[in-house]
Amino acid sequence: MIRALAAAAVLLTAPAVAQDQGAERVASGQGAVLRGLDKVSGQTVDVEIYSGGGAAVLGLEVEMADCRYPVDNPTGDAFAFVTVHETEKPDILFRGWMIASAPALNALDNSRYDVWVLRCITS
Repeated sequence: MIRALAAAAVLLTAPAVAQDQGAERVASGQGAVLRGLDKVSGQTVDVEIYSGGGAAVLGLEVEMADCRYPVDNPTGDAFAFVTVHETEKPDILFRGWMIASAPALNALDNSRYDVWVLRCITS
């Protein structure tokens, strides 16, 4: 667990492509695939959001700034910087990095909806 947290810290603070200093090299994807869950109805939806864009995810609006993934393993761990707010409400519910392999580490705190990152869009 400590090793995973340390790797996450390195990736979160790394530039889009890290220098060869022992850190895992990461690249920015074109966007990300996110999954939303309505906890009341049990409905789920998968949404593709491209970097700099946004999309409706159930009763939320999600904007995605960047999605990063390990260069050596494009299907591996994804990290996306997202901003989430309720539809037609200005208050931000979440802004920060979400980690695909540890969605509870830095999660949206909402009584009805949940959103998490599945993977980056690499091509």
